[in-house]
Amino acid sequence: MTTPGTPVIGVLALQGDVREHLIALASADAVARPVRRPEELAEVDGLVIPGGESTTMSKLAVLFGMMEPLRERIAAGLPVYGTCAGLIMLADKILDPRSGQETLGGIDMIVRRNAFGRQNESFEAAVEVAGVTDGPVDGVFIRAPWVESVGAEVEVLAEHEGHIVAVRQGHALATSFHPELTGDHRVHGLFVDMVRSAR
Repeated sequence: MTTPGTPVIGVLALQGDVREHLIALASADAVARPVRRPEELAEVDGLVIPGGESTTMSKLAVLFGMMEPLRERIAAGLPVYGTCAGLIMLADKILDPRSGQETLGGIDMIVRRNAFGRQNESFEAAVEVAGVTDGPVDGVFIRAPWVESVGAEVEVLAEHEGHIVAVRQGHALATSFHPELTGDHRVHGLFVDMVRSAR
C-alpha cells in the first residue's frame, strides 16, 4: 500500500526500455506503472519517456491516440523525464528528423539524433550532473543524441566532451544517457523530487 505522499509516476510503454525505468522509479520511492492509454496518463503525477527509437515512438504515440493528450499534459506542467529517445521526444526541434517524425515538445532545445555514433560506438562515461550529489553518475550512451542548443529558460545540467547531455526546463528533465541501466537511481531520485515538489 502506498502512503499519501508517494507520487505515482508512469513510464510511457509504447516502445523502449520500460521495465528498467519502472524498477528505477520504484527504487527511488515512487509508485511506478506503465502508461499506454490516455486514461492511464490521466492518473499519474509524472511521466518518464524511455529510451528506444524516437521515430517508432512518435508513430506509435499517434497510433495509440497518445500524442495530443501527452502534449496537453506536458504543456499544462506535468513533470516529465526523457532519456535518450525520450530527450528527442521532449525537444521543440530536431535537426535531422526522419520523415513523419513528431515530437511532444516541452524543452526549448534543438537536438541531434545519433550524435555520438551508431550502436557499435556505444560507451559509458562518468557524468557530473548538477542537482545529483555524491559524485558523477555512470552515463550509458547508446546511439545517443546530444543537445545542440538551448533557449534562455533551459538549465544545462551536464556536458560530455563539450556537448550538452542533460537539461532541465521547469518540470521537464532530459538526459542523453540511460541512468536506468546502471543500478544507480540518483537521477530518478532527482526526478521523483521534482514530481513531489510539483504536486
